[in-house]
Amino acid sequence: MDFDSSRPIYLQLLEDFKLKISTGQWESGQRIDSVRNLAKTYEVNPNTVQKALAELERAGLAESRRTAGRFVTENTNLISKLEDKSFYKIADNFIEGAEKLNMKKDDALEQLSQYWEEKND
Repeated sequence: MDFDSSRPIYLQLLEDFKLKISTGQWESGQRIDSVRNLAKTYEVNPNTVQKALAELERAGLAESRRTAGRFVTENTNLISKLEDKSFYKIADNFIEGAEKLNMKKDDALEQLSQYWEEKND
């Protein structure tokens, strides 16, 4: 992962962890890898990973189980809300881009639909 030097790394990790949950890479109830292993994977300090995981827990998206480690929440409603937020972020970027091009909503949606079909053929 390439980190943006203008933003705290733990926040970027947190965003990536949330993305993994919202896309199902980390499934509901799944054990999250250890702090040490995540630190090696992301090539960051374990304290940074710990801080990101603590924030994930504070958001209710993970829970610690004594002696068993951390697990992705089993609260599917919370995961669904996270998925919605991820989609809205992408949609906001699309809308902002279309507005910068002075596109009308119907034209932008038509272009998106055509592009989607071409890309998936």
